[in-house]
Amino acid sequence: MNKKNIVILGAGISGLATAYWLHKKGYNLTVLEANSESGGTMISEKKDDFLIDYGPNSGLETTPLIRELVNDIGLQNELIYANKEAKKRYILKNDTLLPLPTNPLAFITTSLFSIKAKLQLLAEPFIGKPKNALDENIASFVRRRLGQEFLDYAVNPFVSGVYAGDPEKLSVAAALPKLYALEEQYGSLIKGAIKGRKERAKNKETSKQRAQLFSFKNGMQSFPLALAKKLEANIFYNATVNSVVKKDNFYIVNYIEGNENKSLNANIIISTLPAYITSNVFESIDPTLSIHLRDIYYPKVMTLYLGFKKKDIARQLDGFGFLIPAKENKTFLGAIWNSVLFPNRAPDETASFTLFIGGARMPQVFEMEKIKLIDMVLKEFKEIMKISSDPIFITEKLWQHAIPQYNIGYHEYENYFQQFEKEHPGLFLSGNYRGGISIGDCIKNADNAIKKI
Repeated sequence: MNKKNIVILGAGISGLATAYWLHKKGYNLTVLEANSESGGTMISEKKDDFLIDYGPNSGLETTPLIRELVNDIGLQNELIYANKEAKKRYILKNDTLLPLPTNPLAFITTSLFSIKAKLQLLAEPFIGKPKNALDENIASFVRRRLGQEFLDYAVNPFVSGVYAGDPEKLSVAAALPKLYALEEQYGSLIKGAIKGRKERAKNKETSKQRAQLFSFKNGMQSFPLALAKKLEANIFYNATVNSVVKKDNFYIVNYIEGNENKSLNANIIISTLPAYITSNVFESIDPTLSIHLRDIYYPKVMTLYLGFKKKDIARQLDGFGFLIPAKENKTFLGAIWNSVLFPNRAPDETASFTLFIGGARMPQVFEMEKIKLIDMVLKEFKEIMKISSDPIFITEKLWQHAIPQYNIGYHEYENYFQQFEKEHPGLFLSGNYRGGISIGDCIKNADNAIKKI
């Protein structure tokens, strides 16, 4: 047993993966979690035979670390991959769902983009790069390299689907680092995409376009719950951390468990809490860090889960779902077709869907009364999907702080986070506001945190 005391703040996927690997290496560790169960935003629930994921409903197997971890905790028999139909993804244009082209022939024949936009793509390898692209937003980057149409009908909906974000505000270098790196390293997205395949193969990584979509038989929360089961004696639930105080050559973690004030001594602390909570925890150690952490914006997002009878849906269910560009002026961002993706998501002869509302692109929708907002979204969704009846099942969850936005200026925060860790040995900042928001990113970040230790 390693004699160093490690305290991990938060029992979401980032904290649990870190804790599991450290526990295997023999470290003495404690995990503090404010909620009554593990999982963070991964919340799965079964109601009336509908399996609901209120947070992430799937993940992309972009790193071999995911499968290694799943196998190691004995969850491999619960792992499932998306149906073949899920490869088809739709974009709404002029109230019609058009498939996003996935090969050169489909791109040539698609009506999603005009001939002018398609021809403009041929010029992409010959476009130079600016002197300071580090401060460029995604919208500006895409306009410059690919044109307005690609921004409107490919990148804008993609960004809202991944980040619930606004491409006019998100930093291309921070939010889409691999896209940014293609221009930096190869001078072209097209050249870089071709040459970058060799690099990914070398690192045993898969591009997000080619990675398999996965979930678990009983929903995404199965993953953190299985990890937590391996760490039962090390996790304390209903434990809200108030502050971390430096004392000589160690740290004191102050927290409330139930109604009782408690504290722990630690040589190493890894915080995987959201940025806005972490800001309070470390304020006594570094007030400037707290300012940077508070500046990271988390927009509100509502997930609206719907079940319908299949016989009332005129549109063919043959894809992952659809995303809505801002130009289409709808009240929601898009929809995932849950029962198409994975088996046992809905009762026989029914179909289930998850809709996403709000985000950084449309925060104003929450000024409406909730009932009116849901009614408006329902009306739009039913028209798009050609549904003739009301849902037989409906539930929703409002995430007050949904997804951290890697907006312009984020690299300054990241530089400060690195400086903070150097100046305060034993303190580490982790979680999805650093290094990427996907499940694969969180697991890679956990691996990186262990390497730092």
